[in-house]
Amino acid sequence: MRKKNQLKRKIAHGDYVIGTWCTLPSPSVINVLGASGLDFVIIDMEHGPTDFVTAEDMIRSAESEECSPLIRVPSNNESDILRALDIGAHGIIVPNIESVDDREKAVSYIKYPPSGIRGFSPYTRAGNYSNLDSNYTAKENKETMTVLIVEGIEGLKNLEGIINDPQIDVIYIGTYDLSQAIGKPGQVNHIQVKEELEECVKKIRNHGKAAGCLIHNRNELQWFTEIGIQFITYLVDNAVLFNDFSNMKKELDKIIE
Repeated sequence: MRKKNQLKRKIAHGDYVIGTWCTLPSPSVINVLGASGLDFVIIDMEHGPTDFVTAEDMIRSAESEECSPLIRVPSNNESDILRALDIGAHGIIVPNIESVDDREKAVSYIKYPPSGIRGFSPYTRAGNYSNLDSNYTAKENKETMTVLIVEGIEGLKNLEGIINDPQIDVIYIGTYDLSQAIGKPGQVNHIQVKEELEECVKKIRNHGKAAGCLIHNRNELQWFTEIGIQFITYLVDNAVLFNDFSNMKKELDKIIE
């Protein structure tokens, strides 16, 4: 049975939350991350090799540490979203949202009627494997987080329209897409990119949504919190492992030269 979605409550309360992307298909890694105190983990099924069987174990592992497990589905696809929710994900992160139509599809796949078209089966982990709760679908609609990643030039152009839905919890902005959209590809620390990001965050917060973004270091963490980015992801699990051990190896090489 899925546990209560504490992350959704924190977001609604205005708390700043931090998590990471998880491409390693490992419940053990998820357990370590949850034990570290992270608010959430994102099981990345777009860029990682995780299948649904492993993802379900990863969800259980996160919940055991009171850490909210989210799943980034590979695409805005009804079947993938349905399966991710049925195994107990606390929320869905949908990539490549570029239009109001994309947003409407994503929300409809995540929510049960009358808010959406999510297929119903109580015989799942999320449904506690039974049909005993007559309020199950209403509870699911209330508890499940909806996070949309606005990507590409078109997505940023259509940001105002995409935001305009009360069922969305978080709008996540990709800074690399933002840099590309304003003609500064890859220059995520360029002043124009930063100014545009601030404007995006203002629009998102003005609509009562949380803004999300990726940080790479403590300096970015400080600035992102100052401009109101509430949903923060820090790097990717494999990058954190690689960076730390690679830096230690370089230190050893210097010592023994």
